[in-house]
Amino acid sequence: MHPLTEKQIRDSFVNASRREATQATLPDLDALEWDRLDYLGWRDRKAPLAAYVVLEVDGQPTGVLLRSGDRSRQRRRAVCAWCEDVVVTDDVTLYVARRGGASGRRGNTIGTLICTDFLCSANVRRPPTRTEAGSDESARALMVARRVEGLRERSTRFVEEILSTR
Repeated sequence: MHPLTEKQIRDSFVNASRREATQATLPDLDALEWDRLDYLGWRDRKAPLAAYVVLEVDGQPTGVLLRSGDRSRQRRRAVCAWCEDVVVTDDVTLYVARRGGASGRRGNTIGTLICTDFLCSANVRRPPTRTEAGSDESARALMVARRVEGLRERSTRFVEEILSTR
């Protein structure tokens, strides 16, 4: 992912009001390893049920405001719909996003299961186990590349669905 500025991030939101985008608490952008991220995702420290994701769609940063449910509920094991990591299954949250445009203003939403702390980029880069890919290094590297590609496809599809006018 290309490094983004605060202004680029705030201007990128497609399903948030100007006020919501302005009030978002951003992560420390200087501390991020941008070349190891497929998307930028974070939870808002000041608004515990709010979270944000910014990814590149058609070469442009596209941000989405997400909402999570009550965090006090007991977590259940689930697989993240974006990274599909089968190892980390106990820290997944249902995030819901307002659709963009008129549909979102009417209250239409879409939801998906995503890693609670948005660690998908690290999960897909996890070295495969021998059971997953054997000991052939080229097969292991190919598996990681496929995981990264799959994460990018699934996260982009979710954001495109938010933008859909259906």
